[in-house]
Amino acid sequence: MMNSPRFQPRVVHVPEPLIEFGMGQTLTYPRDGLFLYGPVDAAGQPAVIRYGVIGTAEGVRRFREWSQTVRKMIDIPPPGPRSRSVEPQHVTFPGFEEAFRASWPSEPAAIIGDINPAQIDRALHLDNHFEAVKRTVELYVLRLVAEVNRLENPPAFWFVIVPDVVYELGRPQSVVKKSERIVGSVRVSRGRARDLVASPTLFGDEEREAEVYQYAPNFRRQLKARLLKEKVVTQLARESTLTPHEFQRPGAPPIVQDAATVAWNMCTTAYYKAGGRPWQLANVRPGVCYVGLVYKRIDQLSTDVRHACCAAQMFLTNGDGIVFRGALGPWFQPDTKQFHLDRNAARNLISMVISEYRSIHGAAPTELFVHAKARFSDDEWFGFTDAIEAPTKLVGIQVSHANDLKLFRPGAYPTIRGTALQVSERSAYLWTSGFVPRIDTYMGPETPNPILVRVIRGHCPIETVLTDIMGLTKINFNSCANNDRLPVTITFADDVGDVLVSAPTDSEPRLPFKFYI
Repeated sequence: MMNSPRFQPRVVHVPEPLIEFGMGQTLTYPRDGLFLYGPVDAAGQPAVIRYGVIGTAEGVRRFREWSQTVRKMIDIPPPGPRSRSVEPQHVTFPGFEEAFRASWPSEPAAIIGDINPAQIDRALHLDNHFEAVKRTVELYVLRLVAEVNRLENPPAFWFVIVPDVVYELGRPQSVVKKSERIVGSVRVSRGRARDLVASPTLFGDEEREAEVYQYAPNFRRQLKARLLKEKVVTQLARESTLTPHEFQRPGAPPIVQDAATVAWNMCTTAYYKAGGRPWQLANVRPGVCYVGLVYKRIDQLSTDVRHACCAAQMFLTNGDGIVFRGALGPWFQPDTKQFHLDRNAARNLISMVISEYRSIHGAAPTELFVHAKARFSDDEWFGFTDAIEAPTKLVGIQVSHANDLKLFRPGAYPTIRGTALQVSERSAYLWTSGFVPRIDTYMGPETPNPILVRVIRGHCPIETVLTDIMGLTKINFNSCANNDRLPVTITFADDVGDVLVSAPTDSEPRLPFKFYI
């Protein structure tokens, strides 16, 4: 990277952001705050977590067993063979009601416990992988939709309990042994399906078979994509995660995290998906809105390599998130390998964001930060500015991985999280992974890489941008960890994009973030 001729690179430290919990109390570690003070909205809703569960009879039994454990204290694991003390990142799970100040019912609000394991196994072993995953997803989706439509007051969200074979064979790279494959009904190849898009047949029989290729061969993503239209929120869990003792081989290393960590992670996301807010950033500037751009190529049956979908993830400082689905179009540029909207699509996408922000707060944001992995084209940026009116200040930030720089310090641990090497007035390398004093360790396998943060468009002090980025690494409610490596605006970009293109959809163009994770 070229440095500004008058700028001398310097190393600075961005303090660990504080997050707010119940009674206005602030700490840096989510588990500490929930343990001591409860969630930030403890005085509000939800008072009772209304959840449903769907799975095989064994899956539901295992869920019930796990569900009873989170109603009481779960101790942290004892010291390992190489340590005399408990690892400080572990915090005892005090019980759901004690941590979240909400009731965890002893029984789900609704149960679908008759998913046939033999049907799951047969579907997953079909010789066409696209048909195999689609048939497996339908075993859950059709039952869920029917039950939600039948119930007068359906649960806020559903636990989807899957046998481990779904995890093993329900992913894009999964392979079934030839000797175990079952002949299915789809004989049309994926290549032939693409040809049929341009040259359909007279009777349409092959086209009906080819529809299977409009669905991604990924169980989790396809399930969520097919439930967007029905507005069903789900949380997937493997049976072995719920009762690992039933799957553990003697002498083998643990197959999942310790029970307290599993409880912290699953219960945090359960509280969030039920409508609660576990924590929020503290001491933030009022009127700030963050938007992460999401792009994903649509390659199932598309004959145009440029064809892609775009979406915007809007996040507020309290952690609330909404996904806005934008227009489909030729957004992928094969020569640069980057995605860029045209002016009209860019304007429409940001207009939806501004409109939603106004409906929530009664006024436009004072600052709107757009985060993306690539630079913004002129056409794209002019479209964003077309949607902006005073007093909103628009700033474009590029956040990308940086593997070309390492920073070392003396001692057994890597550099402290929050260390930044500012290389110009508008750009800096930021170590969002590293040694964390609160947990007295570095939660990573090797020397951490920084991310590169650049103010590409608009104006904002780089120090402010780095502080915001650090804060946005701490509002992932899909777990209860200290932080992510990337800000939430970027962390889930691929996941959201994958869900959007995993099935044909005509769902509401704006849905809460919890539908996608």
